[in-house]
Amino acid sequence: MKVSQKGLYALQAMMMLTRRYTQGAIRIRDIAYEENLPEKFLELILLELKNARIVESVRGAKGGYRLRRTPSEIRVSEIIRLIDGPLAPFGDADQLRTLIDRDAHHRALYQVFLAVRDAAAGILENTTLADLISRGPAAGSRPSTRERKRTDRRIAKEKKAELSVLPMLARGGGA
Repeated sequence: MKVSQKGLYALQAMMMLTRRYTQGAIRIRDIAYEENLPEKFLELILLELKNARIVESVRGAKGGYRLRRTPSEIRVSEIIRLIDGPLAPFGDADQLRTLIDRDAHHRALYQVFLAVRDAAAGILENTTLADLISRGPAAGSRPSTRERKRTDRRIAKEKKAELSVLPMLARGGGA
């Protein structure tokens, strides 16, 4: 199972909406800023989550997005399946079971894949957004302006360092 960047963004946005669940609708701009996500991409993700009836949008001056259900009712597996598809490395569990039945030479391999899929699915099925938030920093906590600026400077510095290293790699230079 692989979670795509889009899947990760969706999970991060959902965690933010969970942390601020009691505060009503949150603007896309605020979600993007607090989670350091690209706003245009986030808009498409939230639309997908809205169409799946996981979040809802609110219009007006105090508009934005909010969870449609309580955080304890939204499972991580639901979000990953919506954004990234099945949890198994080869399609879904039924497809793996069929391969186990039909391909005797590779049965053991497919059984391992099915066991991995079942273990991952079990964890994701039994983990809600509320669970994720209860494991992290205190609910409703936000980094201070100073901490956000420090983080922004660190990210900018890291990106600048990446840009200075990439040309050496492209030319085949370096140590």
